[in-house]
Parts: sequence; C-alpha cells; structure tokens
Amino acid sequence: METDFHFPGQIGNVKRGKVRDIYTVIDQNDGEELLVMITTDRVSAFDVILPKGIPYKGQVLNQITTEFLNETSDICPNWKIATPDPMVIIGLKCKPFLIEMVIRGYLTGHAWREYKAGKRIICGVPMPDGMKENQKFPKPIITPTTKEDLGGHDADISKEEILALGLCSEQDYKLLEDYTYKLFERGTDMAEQVGLILVDTKYEFGKKDGDIYLIDEIHTPDSSRYFYAEGYRKNQKAGLPQKQLSKEFLRGWLMRNGFEGKPGQDIPEMTDQIISEVSERYIELYEGLTRDKFEKAKNQNVLGRIRKAVVDYLEM
Repeated sequence: METDFHFPGQIGNVKRGKVRDIYTVIDQNDGEELLVMITTDRVSAFDVILPKGIPYKGQVLNQITTEFLNETSDICPNWKIATPDPMVIIGLKCKPFLIEMVIRGYLTGHAWREYKAGKRIICGVPMPDGMKENQKFPKPIITPTTKEDLGGHDADISKEEILALGLCSEQDYKLLEDYTYKLFERGTDMAEQVGLILVDTKYEFGKKDGDIYLIDEIHTPDSSRYFYAEGYRKNQKAGLPQKQLSKEFLRGWLMRNGFEGKPGQDIPEMTDQIISEVSERYIELYEGLTRDKFEKAKNQNVLGRIRKAVVDYLEM
C-alpha cells in the first residue's frame, strides 16, 4: 500500500518511510507547518520492506500510538494534534534527531544475538557475564542506533559517538535519556496492568522552537517487544522460549527461511497463512494492551476513506 495524495496546503511530495507515508501541509488557520502521517499496512524486517502488506497492521499501530501518546503526555510533550482516521495522525512538524533511543529491560533479540556472539559491550554499555537469553538486566540499558532513511540500515552507536559526531548536544542527550527511562517505566507499568512485560522498545524525538518532543510511534509491536508475564519465570527457569507479542516471530520465520537482510539473500515467499498469522498477532497485541475489542475499519476504498478524513480535518 502506497499513497500519493495532494492535500490542501500541501508542501512538496509524499515522503515514504519503511511503513509510513508522511506529508507536510500548511495549517490554513495559523500558517503552522504540520505533518500528516499515514501508517500503512507495509511491514519491514531487518530494515527491508517485505513484498506483501499485513491487513489492519496500520490501524493497529496507529491506534496504539495514539493511546500511548495520550497516556504519556505528562512525561514529555509529543507531536500529536489529532487522529482523524484510524490510520492517520496529524501533528507538529519537528526537526528529528538522527538517532533512535533504544532501551532494553531484557537480554533478547539483537542484544542477545550480539551477546551470544561473545560481545559484552553494546553501544558502549557493558553487559554482565553469565546471562541467559531473555534474562532481565539488573536495570534497563539504553542502546541507541542511527536513524537511516528508506533503504539504509540502522546501526548501533554509543553516546560518546553521538556527541562526537554532533548528532545531539550533551544537554539535549541528557534530556533524551531522562525521557527514555521515564517513558519506559510508564510503558512497563501499563503493560504489567494487562499481564504483559515490556521487554524493549525505541523512541524517536525531535525539536521545535527549542523544545524536545516525542515523535513517531510509541509502544507498538513494530517498535517494541512484549512477553506474557504469566509463565515467564517458569519458561525462563526451564530454558524454554518465551511467548511474545512482537515482530520477532516474523524475524524468526524469515531467518528459518534463509533471510536476514544480508546482500544476496532472497526474501522468502510470504504465504497467505503467514500473512494471516502476522495480522492476528498485531490484533492480539492491540486487544491485550488496550483491553478493548479491535474494531476493523472499513477495508474497502481505504485510500478514499483516508483522503476524505484528512481533507475534512484540514478544512475545518
């Protein structure tokens, strides 16, 4: 799914990310530059866009982001102004920091793969010896990555490298760290209330008029990993895999079929069954996190529905 709208007050063409299509428009009431972010059903893994989309994925991500932006606005300001459609957020245009603030409460995913390969330092942060996969860290660690445009691969980077490269001032980075720890703590508390463990996640930030804002998505299955709290200790003690709600099972499926995003590797065929399973996982996470039944938005003429909702909002 790709969009190619021309909204009232639009500046330039659409900017397509791995999952989101972003438009810049001028607010006709006050002349403010706004972003219209459409979360599509595209799916990426290992920084590669997969050839087939996942039904309702965009709606799930957008609605979870909307809820968590509302629930964390007391911690730091965020970019959201309105959600005129289940797949759309309209908000402030900020200048993004070219880093992503990844925070990990448990040794899993990429961190575990690095650890298993013998590394004990990730992004300049030491990891204790003798840990097992999915074990909880003594305290959460921040392991930033670079933020690359479409087609690029995000890369691990340390705080020292970020400051040396001028990607962020020391003062701003200190605030980013503070926001990251506090947002993760809030997300952890909210997950615990519904029987989940927030394992790791990433946050993106931007600046506008000298202030730092939380931007993009938050606590979604694309940006986060969740375990089920029930059975975690039992499975960990027995060395069994943890049941999780995230994209990791999709990454696992890709790896089992010979794809890790490396040069020369072909993306395996995505069958109707795997597409349906991924869609069901996204809906399961939505219902688990929000305790609300997922109401599927009208799935016919999606582009027409989105365009009307955005235009109606912009012309208010």
